[in-house]
Amino acid sequence: MLVKTITNTVFATALAVATLAATGASADSTLDRIKGRGKLTVGVILSGAPFGAIDPKTQEQTGFNIDIAKALAADLGVELESVTVTPPNRVQFLQQGKVDILIANMQYTEERAKVMDYVPTPYDRAGGAAVVRKDSGLKDWGDLKGKPVCISQGSNYAQPLAEEYGAIVKGLPSQPESLLALQGGNCVAAVHVGATVGLLLQDRADEWKDYAIPFPSELIPSDSVIWLRKGETDTQAALDGTVKKLHASGKMLELAKANRLLNTAYLEEEKKKLSAQ
Repeated sequence: MLVKTITNTVFATALAVATLAATGASADSTLDRIKGRGKLTVGVILSGAPFGAIDPKTQEQTGFNIDIAKALAADLGVELESVTVTPPNRVQFLQQGKVDILIANMQYTEERAKVMDYVPTPYDRAGGAAVVRKDSGLKDWGDLKGKPVCISQGSNYAQPLAEEYGAIVKGLPSQPESLLALQGGNCVAAVHVGATVGLLLQDRADEWKDYAIPFPSELIPSDSVIWLRKGETDTQAALDGTVKKLHASGKMLELAKANRLLNTAYLEEEKKKLSAQ
């Protein structure tokens, strides 16, 4: 009986070890699968310039995030397949294997890092800007206390808006819907990545002539990183090497300027730092 018990215990332990090994092997084989099928599948958000949009003339995807995805695929020697995701479904798409990585306007947070891994070298740094009516009387973040503020679902701006500034946060499925709610009077401000809404007000001046971004600072400027599934260390290392090369060569800065990124100070610092190594 004792022998049988010991045998069963040894077998169970061996099975557990084998399962863990298989899981690790599966996770680490993602890069091999990407190269094997000759394709990198990237989840992207098409919420508008400068990060991702549809060119009205060519109907092709354009933007800073799209160009980064193309550069990553080229460096891996594979084709790019971009998959449109939204704030509510982007993590689900990654976890379900519908995409290999996310370049989807997701800044680093500790909460996100608990469920996903990320490429250590950021490709940008971005904060939130509040779009408000010019006649709203709102001048800074503290003025949002007790007032309805629209954001995209899953935004990392929800917590600071609610906890630090006492805003009543309303999560909408996408940035366009959030901005539409602002125009409809359902919120007093819409908070999104500053570079995106800044260009929106600039490019569609007639439509947004009654709105402005009056607050003097951006909300929680954070590192914009590429996200991937937990344990994919080979893919993580390969992509990190590419991101560093893009910074060091000045290509990342070049792509940002080509897509009219309004603030390139962080990218200029990264180029200087990494090119010196």
